[in-house]
Amino acid sequence: MEFLAKAGAGRTILELRKGDAVFTQGEVATAIFYVQKGRVRISVISKTGKEATVALLGAGNFLGEECIAAPNVQRVSTATALAESTILRIERDEMIRVLHEEQAFSEVFVAYLLARNARTQEDLVDQLFNSSEKRLARALLLLAQFGKDGTAPETVIPKISQEVLAEMIGTTRSRVNFFMNRFRQMGFIDYNGKLTIHTSLLNVILHD
Repeated sequence: MEFLAKAGAGRTILELRKGDAVFTQGEVATAIFYVQKGRVRISVISKTGKEATVALLGAGNFLGEECIAAPNVQRVSTATALAESTILRIERDEMIRVLHEEQAFSEVFVAYLLARNARTQEDLVDQLFNSSEKRLARALLLLAQFGKDGTAPETVIPKISQEVLAEMIGTTRSRVNFFMNRFRQMGFIDYNGKLTIHTSLLNVILHD
């Protein structure tokens, strides 16, 4: 979609390096962001200072949608580039304008929000009922965008620290290390600088 492909009125393209912040928890939300290229980590910090990773988002994802709900809303999370990333910043007023005036874009955005909501519910069920091994397998498959049209059967993604994976699935780094080694021994994944996810990893989720 052309609106999301280039800069224009109320839209600015940001070129971020690894570790650069897209936005920070607590700041006033004045814009929504769209990932054109790269990967972004969404994290939250509790009142006691504990940090947790809640999502890893790649190309085609929106961030900071809360700014649309009302003016002067505070960010509830921090978004940080995990790799060199190209991000489109869309000012709140411009986003509201295009949602009102362009039906096709509005339909795409609403469909995205519904899919994100469904994903959040799936994440909750995953945390409540599945083992940490299944949660890790699901997280890796999601990072590889398993099941999306045009995705190769074996997808290579940037290597992600075991600490981040542990935060995402609510377990310890040692458990993640144990399962990652087991997945590799069983031929479900390979990692050497980059992480290769094989579709056979789906067996972990389907197996009772």
